[in-house]
Amino acid sequence: MTPKFRPSASFWEAGRIALDSLNKNKLRSFLTLLGIILATTTLISVTALINGMNLYIANKVSNMGSDGFRIVRMVWLGQRDAKKLMLANKRNPQIKPEDYEFVKEHATLLKGVGMVASTSSRVGFEGQSRDGVSAQGVTANIPELNNVQVDAGRTISETEEQRHARVAFIGSDIRDTFFPNRDPIGKTIYVNKVPFEVVGVAKKLGSVFGQSLDNFVMIPIESYFKLFGSQKGMSIVCKAIDQAHLMQAEDEVTMLLRAFRHLRPGQDDNFGIISSDSFVTLWQRLTAAIAATAVGIVSVFMVVGGIVIMNIMLAAVTERTHEIGIRKSLGARRADILNQFLVESATLAATGGFIGVAIAWAIAMLVRNAASVPMALPLVSIVLGVGLSTVVGLFFGIYPARQASKLDPIEALRSE
Repeated sequence: MTPKFRPSASFWEAGRIALDSLNKNKLRSFLTLLGIILATTTLISVTALINGMNLYIANKVSNMGSDGFRIVRMVWLGQRDAKKLMLANKRNPQIKPEDYEFVKEHATLLKGVGMVASTSSRVGFEGQSRDGVSAQGVTANIPELNNVQVDAGRTISETEEQRHARVAFIGSDIRDTFFPNRDPIGKTIYVNKVPFEVVGVAKKLGSVFGQSLDNFVMIPIESYFKLFGSQKGMSIVCKAIDQAHLMQAEDEVTMLLRAFRHLRPGQDDNFGIISSDSFVTLWQRLTAAIAATAVGIVSVFMVVGGIVIMNIMLAAVTERTHEIGIRKSLGARRADILNQFLVESATLAATGGFIGVAIAWAIAMLVRNAASVPMALPLVSIVLGVGLSTVVGLFFGIYPARQASKLDPIEALRSE
């Protein structure tokens, strides 16, 4: 059926004609828009993944906050030189309590500094046991420095730290395992068969990439040394006086440790520093590669989709040659014909963009609920996806629109 027309079609009429055409030929329309749909779906899905992971990295992977950092034996994050990594593994000594004491005594740009050591251990209570628990020896201020909040009871006190007391501050996983229906405060658990009294429970922290952050037991650092020794797994946790002084604080601590370890100018550091920026920088390297790949895929899909739309619009010009001749004979200008076909082409592509947005949203919800992979759909990506689709439709619709506008009305009227 030939669509109704006016000599000078309005924007809305041209859009309606395009939507009518889509509705009457559903299969052809779907195949026409497949490239645009795939391109938009890919673009928005990748954007949602990257945006969600950015939030995830910032909020969960690093518990140091924007003004915190750690001194560790060596940094594995982002190290791409295997030879340097092996050399550092041989050269770098373990972090020792003496390093911590020196930094604590001489640093001026830190509002807090603590020490933590950790190892995997078995924890038991009344005949039950749980393996693979993170046993952490901590100074009293570590929960505060690591942004760990109290859900019940309290944290370890400085007095208990100094007296090597056998007290424990536990994660919510330990409470759920041993004390599902009772108050754990005051109860005695066994860490490596040594009794510790529970003085507090931490608020739930959640998980990172499926790995629980609540499967831990914190005990005073000196008690940890007696139980596990002081040779491995130690790090120094630092908090700058504010975020603006983070870099200066890292430089100061680096200088102090180099002086304490008698490193000469030109010698590499035999320790590493990790901050929240380290995680973010590593993730940005990964996302840059992901984004570059996605851009290539989206470009191919968009070009293919645009070419298909151009072919369909050329076919539409051929099918509606007689209609174009009538419109021109009734006074329609070349600009009117040109605008009509451009609007139709853009409407077709924008429809494909909206369908791609809907599919990407469904994929994001499915992945987030089924696989616990963080995906966040930013509004800007939706606008970008639909806008890019529309631009592609306009660009590839120019040639068919010009062909339609150039038709001679007499010749067009003779066409059937």
